[in-house]
Amino acid sequence: MFGLPRPATGMREQETPQRSVAFSLELATAGFDTEVTVDRALDMEFTGLHSTFPQNNQPSLFDSPAERYLKARQSVQRFTVTELGLAIFSNENSNKYVVHSYNFFLFPSTLGVTDVEFTLSASSIQFLSHYGFDYNKFLKDGIPYMNEVQEKILSQHLLEGSWKVSSALDRDVLKKAIDEVTCWIGAAEEEETMILQDLSGSQMFEVQLVLRQALPNVWTQPLGDKVMVKKVSPQHRQLLENSPDDHCQKELILLSARGFTNLFQTLVKAKKPLVGHNMLMDLMHLHDKFYKPLPESYEEFKRNIHNLFPVLIDTKTVTKSIWKKCQFPPVSNLLEVYAALCSSSEVSSFATVQIYRNFSGEDAPCQHPPLLVVHVQGWPGLNERQIYQEFKALCRFDVRRLSKNQFILLSNKFKHVRLVLRDYKHHPHLRISVYRHWRHSPHVNCLLQVSSIVAVWSLLAFVLGGAPCCSF
Repeated sequence: MFGLPRPATGMREQETPQRSVAFSLELATAGFDTEVTVDRALDMEFTGLHSTFPQNNQPSLFDSPAERYLKARQSVQRFTVTELGLAIFSNENSNKYVVHSYNFFLFPSTLGVTDVEFTLSASSIQFLSHYGFDYNKFLKDGIPYMNEVQEKILSQHLLEGSWKVSSALDRDVLKKAIDEVTCWIGAAEEEETMILQDLSGSQMFEVQLVLRQALPNVWTQPLGDKVMVKKVSPQHRQLLENSPDDHCQKELILLSARGFTNLFQTLVKAKKPLVGHNMLMDLMHLHDKFYKPLPESYEEFKRNIHNLFPVLIDTKTVTKSIWKKCQFPPVSNLLEVYAALCSSSEVSSFATVQIYRNFSGEDAPCQHPPLLVVHVQGWPGLNERQIYQEFKALCRFDVRRLSKNQFILLSNKFKHVRLVLRDYKHHPHLRISVYRHWRHSPHVNCLLQVSSIVAVWSLLAFVLGGAPCCSF
């Protein structure tokens, strides 16, 4: 699987709910950066894939890599990550690989940052529901995360004491806690304590920060999912604030708010190969959610990703590259690839083929089947959408108008090209042929027409003005 010389063994699955950041870091130090780790395989689920806003944002086979990136960038900015699966491949000896797999439910951090907005795609929600996605774990137990820009804003607000609570639920919890403490503290003696209960996630820090800011004679300390509030003298309070055991230090708050981003940074530091299938959207979400907002420049995005993950292995690229070389079935869906590997008697020969995609250089030319040109006869007013619908039942083509009565078809499958050329050979209104640039390009045709006109006028001028005069 994913370029390993032999099938992996010892698969272990762990689901990681929202817990203390110490738990996440414990996972990181336990196996994410060990010397025996060979690869890390990653897959992600989102609240949507391709945004329909603005119009004409759907990806097209006609798009250049930069155009495809800009369209995908708008989608990544509108949707969020719901779940991330991570598999750690370790080489115990020359003939054995052990895989530890982890499943993380993620939810944007709400601790003192601008309230994060994201949209849901109905088709993506339906897809996740069909495969048993647990929305309660996503919404209630999702591990927080933030990128470097969000962390910088939170850090500045903590330094200035100007942070604010963005969650309406957290505001209600804070109001209740403040009411309980203010009612209690008037009659309490110094060193007397009370317990605030039913707190979770970022509420643990928010309650402590608010109480310490509002009341100079209290001290707070977390106790599991509770917070202990103690009445102290101002002198004692000052000593406690300078103590290294203070659980509300700025560094600890940022550590908690970063959440899963701590693991992302561990992955980046390890510089191990990162494996995925059809990885572009995964890489863009990794950049946007855990590193920095996506840049407008496609080239800058590639440079950043290459710096974060110098070695990327996209199994879709791998399978396409070995279709002919290893007589591998022409499949690209991950489940189909897995089924083909399991049913083959030559799994080892496929598995040893590794293709490393380097984001530091020029993109390789796209290997598409030949373009087709549709010449319309006796069917006036036909547009791109109608052409698309005409072929939709048979196969999938992206359509672009070439001229008033001509359209270009582009597919990513050679069998679709052959099918259309065969089945539409005798169509009464649509004449389909392979696109030839010198023959079908409007620019070439225009140039040929102008050249013809110039040649005719030149010849005419030569005949009329250059003929020798006869003298007697």
